[in-house]
Amino acid sequence: MRTLALVMAAACTVGPKYELPSAPVPHGPDYKEAGRVGPWRVASPSDAMLRGAWWKIFHEPELDALEARIDLDNQTVKQAFENFMAARAQIRAARAQYYPTVSLAPGVTTGRGGGGSTSTFTTGSFSGGSGAAVGFGGGGRFTTYSAPVEASWAPDLFGRVRNAVHEAQYNAQVSAADLENQRLLEQATLAQTYFEIRGQDALQELLDQTVVADTQVFELARWRFSTGVDTEIAQVQAEQTLQTARVQATNAAVLRAQLEHAVATLIGVPASSFSLPKRAMLAAPPAIPVGTPSRLLERRPDIAAAERGMAAANAAVGVAYAAYYPDITLSASAGFASGAITSLFSWPSRVWSLGANLAEIVFDGGARGAAVDLAKAQYNAAVASYRQTVLAAFQQVEDQLAATSILAVEIEQQHKDVELAQRAFELEQARYTSGIDPYIDLMQQQALLLAARQTMVTLQIQQMTSAVALVEALGGGWDKSSLPTPGDISKSPASSARAMAH
Repeated sequence: MRTLALVMAAACTVGPKYELPSAPVPHGPDYKEAGRVGPWRVASPSDAMLRGAWWKIFHEPELDALEARIDLDNQTVKQAFENFMAARAQIRAARAQYYPTVSLAPGVTTGRGGGGSTSTFTTGSFSGGSGAAVGFGGGGRFTTYSAPVEASWAPDLFGRVRNAVHEAQYNAQVSAADLENQRLLEQATLAQTYFEIRGQDALQELLDQTVVADTQVFELARWRFSTGVDTEIAQVQAEQTLQTARVQATNAAVLRAQLEHAVATLIGVPASSFSLPKRAMLAAPPAIPVGTPSRLLERRPDIAAAERGMAAANAAVGVAYAAYYPDITLSASAGFASGAITSLFSWPSRVWSLGANLAEIVFDGGARGAAVDLAKAQYNAAVASYRQTVLAAFQQVEDQLAATSILAVEIEQQHKDVELAQRAFELEQARYTSGIDPYIDLMQQQALLLAARQTMVTLQIQQMTSAVALVEALGGGWDKSSLPTPGDISKSPASSARAMAH
């Protein structure tokens, strides 16, 4: 045991020490697009952060209720959670290599000696004891009973197991971050789909109002034709305009139904048994706290996943290096063996053995070197993936900041366009009613007014969905401090892991 202690004291962990590589992070205190001047501005103070249930900043109780069902019923989130649980199981499998393997293998052997020979079973001996033999000679039948307990242990002298455990822990952290990233994606998709539905309800209301207004114009054209004031072509053109509006109003229900079905799938219920009441809702998005660019690396679960992936790849390099060092295996067995079942567990039937084995590869044709090169290349690829993830994160934030801000300006401009189209329609309608202009002029104004109002609805939908996309790009309400540590993630899953799904 003293020798074993000395050996363990000399043990070391081989492989490179993990250090976080640099990331392409802007040095300014604010995002580039956050400084745009317009009706929509980011929240103050500049270092504010979203927390927890981020969708509540939109003040939509109906959306709040739907979002609450993502954790409980969304099957994609459940799948990501079970992947996380599987990654935790890999930690326990890796940690098991720290401990000896113990097996119990009771057995019965029956045979017959031949040609006057003697079949024997030789036992081991305790310190100061002697060997023993059981058996029968002269061609007789013999039976041997045994009840051995065997143990073997390979001490982790050069960190192969330690690096394997660290790799499994870091991979489990990757899986935990992937779970949060998937959860955020499903939450954001639900919010965007919800606002698209409300936008479709507003569009449906607009088209229904257009059908009513076009009906009134058609009735006027028909009366004018019946009284001989106008031509039949004017009546037909007015009816065609009305019919076109009816078709558009009917067609709007298709996308609305599909979006409603998408919400049902997101919250884990059959599309056939789910419906949302119609409610036209178009509003400007709230001011969103974007924080500082330097905090983005701590707020996005996909960046956390990429960083933990680098740590796992670095540990894998250590595992590959450990293959250059010898493996020592200690083994022991003890038990009983006897030719008679009645005396199997008697003291004279005891047997034992101790052994040690040292294995070192002297030639492998370069296999270990290739394994190290492979692990290093995979680590370098993980570094590149991490940096690309960071770059994409900043791009997404800037994209959505620009979209939300620019759309706010465009909506103001479009609002003026709608007012002008409405005024032009009213003036042309008065001229047509008084017989000054033909119906074709009014028909053009009807089309321009409808197009302007449809564009307004589309822009408002885009602005709301861009605001949700901005929240998603900022990481929602997540923070890196929520990522379980290697110690926490190695605990029993019953208490800690199940809580992550809720």
